[in-house]
Amino acid sequence: MTFVQIIDCRTSRVEELNRLMDRWVEQTRGKRTATHSVVGTDRSDASHVVEIVEFPSYDVAMRNSQLPETDRIFRELVALCDEMPTFTDLDVVRDEALYKTNARQVFERLADGSDLALLDTLLAEGYHDHDPAKPQDAIGLDAVRREVDEWRKGFDFAFAVDDQIADGDRVCTRWTWRGSHVGDFMGLQPTGMEVTMTGTTIHRFRDDGKIAEGWWQYDLLGLMGQLGAVEAQGT
Repeated sequence: MTFVQIIDCRTSRVEELNRLMDRWVEQTRGKRTATHSVVGTDRSDASHVVEIVEFPSYDVAMRNSQLPETDRIFRELVALCDEMPTFTDLDVVRDEALYKTNARQVFERLADGSDLALLDTLLAEGYHDHDPAKPQDAIGLDAVRREVDEWRKGFDFAFAVDDQIADGDRVCTRWTWRGSHVGDFMGLQPTGMEVTMTGTTIHRFRDDGKIAEGWWQYDLLGLMGQLGAVEAQGT
């Protein structure tokens, strides 16, 4: 579970505080376990400074606090403050909701006709796509864009998200796909038919909220049957 520590202090020496944070980053390079740090000043009171530091977990944060460099920087931080800073330790409980939102956005972006370069904001650079309908997995954003472009050329389509379940760094989405066959797809000339397909996708997320891996299961055989490419099951 992601862990966040909030450091709240008052100081008239904000610039010195910023330089101190720069020094901490430099001195702990390669050893620091914090993944994200934000320092802000109160708009109504410039001497009120809040730092928010994010770690992958509480245990990792505790290891970070035991670094000699962190202890030394903390003592210098106290000296810069007008009073003893306060610390609030938070276990993050809404990452899963964020992951669900990002997974939903992927389905929207695949279908909405937007620039495929925008997938960069949701998918990690080395994204790995597992698709049993393909002879090889798609690895990397360029490969993913090529596959999406193939579907877009064959269909005008949209996804409806039917269910989502999140657990840790994974989100499972059950979806329904509906499309109009408007172009060549897997050697089939456009039929103009309205078709439907169901499927499930599991996405694995990195700590920064980007998707690193995806596993797809969908009824491609049923889709091809609707297009007349294979004999419909049960007939």
